[in-house]
Amino acid sequence: MNRRATLAATALALLGTLSLTACTSGAVPGTNTVRPADPASRADLEPFYSQRLEWTGCATDGYECTRLTVPLDYARPGNGRTFVLPVARAAATGPGRRIGSLVYNPGGPGAGGVSSLEEGMDEAFGAAVRARFDIVSFDLRGVGGSVPALTCEPAEEEAEEPEPEEEDSTTEEAFDPAAPLYPRTEADRTEAASGARTAAEDCEKHSGPILRHVGTEDAARDLDVLRAALGERRLTYLGWSYETSLGTSYAEQFPRRVRAMVLDGAIDPSLDWSQRVISQSAGFRRSVDDYAEQCAEIAGDSCPGRSPEEIRALIERLYQRAKHEPLPVAEDSTYAEYGGMDATAVLDAVSMAMYTPEDRWEPLSEALREADRGDATKLGALDEEEAETDGAETVEGNSTPGIPADNSDAALTAVNCLDIPHPRALRPYWDALAPADRAAGVYGTVGVTAELTCRDWPPGDRRPHRVEADGVPPVLVVGTTGDPATPYEESVSLAEQFPQGMLLTYEGLGHTAYGRGDACVTAKVDAYLVKGERVGPGTTC
Repeated sequence: MNRRATLAATALALLGTLSLTACTSGAVPGTNTVRPADPASRADLEPFYSQRLEWTGCATDGYECTRLTVPLDYARPGNGRTFVLPVARAAATGPGRRIGSLVYNPGGPGAGGVSSLEEGMDEAFGAAVRARFDIVSFDLRGVGGSVPALTCEPAEEEAEEPEPEEEDSTTEEAFDPAAPLYPRTEADRTEAASGARTAAEDCEKHSGPILRHVGTEDAARDLDVLRAALGERRLTYLGWSYETSLGTSYAEQFPRRVRAMVLDGAIDPSLDWSQRVISQSAGFRRSVDDYAEQCAEIAGDSCPGRSPEEIRALIERLYQRAKHEPLPVAEDSTYAEYGGMDATAVLDAVSMAMYTPEDRWEPLSEALREADRGDATKLGALDEEEAETDGAETVEGNSTPGIPADNSDAALTAVNCLDIPHPRALRPYWDALAPADRAAGVYGTVGVTAELTCRDWPPGDRRPHRVEADGVPPVLVVGTTGDPATPYEESVSLAEQFPQGMLLTYEGLGHTAYGRGDACVTAKVDAYLVKGERVGPGTTC
């Protein structure tokens, strides 16, 4: 199968271990640097570190499932408040040669690790890795089947309370356009800030007790508890997209517990909120340009224009139309209840198709052509399908009352806002609009306004910084030159920040590289994970 990208665009909106005896040739000796006490050495964490997992069959044949208990607050682990996290594994196909467990997470933040594995994510790994490792994944704290889980939505009974009718209400509502792609006027900016504040207040209202405890640093500590529960001395890990942040945080907190680590589609921890917006939105803009330039090579006769200029003009024409009136859709389309696709919905559909050109460019091309002719049903369906496959999938057995089965949007907002400091004043957001527009057009300006929700979010402790992971063995970073969501430049930067960091460059389009079928990438990553083989400077696939 093709591995589906799982990092939702911030503007439009991304673990197993093995025993000490299975050392890799890439390990480096410890340094004499004085390090703080091991964060896992505290006696009050022992009940979590000593737990043993009881595996049973998953709902899907061929997989085993269990649950891991971790403290809600690592500063007060003995207060009785916990997260219970679903865990799943696919057993090594060559048990006689098994090395250990390899833990992965598919991205997001907000993607369900257990559901992704049950849907066949283990097939994204090379045959050599599947033979030697149990492939393990889990739902992060607050995500998917986690108990408790995040939600920013009212409970069902609350949501269904009817609103009082106004005396002058009519049976037909006028089109209420979404926030403009570039809020220029004071009225537009006031509305955008008000909407963002309401969104933050909804999250605080419905998930307040756990909002401050779903950040990446805490999730990385959960990963170490999982390592211990799996009976492993050191961690073998592969993270795609947002999960490169999880891996980086783990390497910083537990550098000597890393056996091997692959970070594919990397996020640079040294960037602040506005730099991240510009980096990612510029990546999407470049990818849409790549689509216009290379459509014929991948989508053939289905391309919606005879030249790159015609394709760009068509996309811009749809944006402009949708600003003033929703693009029409069929009655059975999800967008029918909104009167059609507004400009933001069109932007989402186009951008999400950039994740996997081999799968999405042809249907995108057909959908754009039909939308230009007056029917955006296929364009809306493409966006809906991406939302179903690229977020946290439906979770069976989520027993947290009032939590939607797919809470990926809430998790995306919660983790991003907690991990990255944001200004409390409005002026920095408005000042960021013009640079974002110059760098990435509407992709940049929508990205800036999307960050407004974080203005009213509970502050976290993380700050932009360069990696500090003395003693970690060589980490392999994989970067795709045409990656829309995690631009290649961030992979280059992250590889340089790790001690003895290695960069594997994939010259291609789409989000991330490993698991998408390139034999060269598969061979290099598998050799590193199984044998510890290093990747030399300048290695390109």
